[in-house]
Amino acid sequence: MFIISCVLVSPKLGTVFAASNDKSPTYEETLFEIGFQSVDEALKAFEQHYKRKLRLPFRVPPVAFTHIFGRFSDLDGDLNDTLEVMFISDKSSKNHYKINVRPAKYGISINNRHAIKTYKLEDGNKATYVVTRTSNLLIFEKDNWQYMLGIDKRISDKATPQTLVEIANSIDYSPNNKK
Repeated sequence: MFIISCVLVSPKLGTVFAASNDKSPTYEETLFEIGFQSVDEALKAFEQHYKRKLRLPFRVPPVAFTHIFGRFSDLDGDLNDTLEVMFISDKSSKNHYKINVRPAKYGISINNRHAIKTYKLEDGNKATYVVTRTSNLLIFEKDNWQYMLGIDKRISDKATPQTLVEIANSIDYSPNNKK
């Protein structure tokens, strides 16, 4: 009780106490601080950088998301430049889905020990389903882009490999993504 009364009475300690109640950044502010922005802004920057259009999937996994953000990482040269679209939920950390896109010529190589199965997409391209420690991924190429669709492993029962294939196939059906 004595310690509490000293904190409340002492001007110096009271200041420290008040500082500890500073408002933490919001969920959104934290993501904006690390370079995320609206998907439209990130997509526009990505397309301007590469001077060509990018078509994104029309479908998403059947999971509840509260936020969608985009980030264009423009690093030195083009080798590691990527567009990242992230769907997340501030209600459930496992509801996490991500799309990464980069030029196919700079695509990531697939470690065959993690590759589970290869699927044929409706456009004839192949897609490889990969399982990592934390995520399940579908990696494929379309229009000289490499796409990587990633879902948190904890919701793989809701976003099966077939679901990811359907999402990949939806690129061709999106009304806003015409060639």
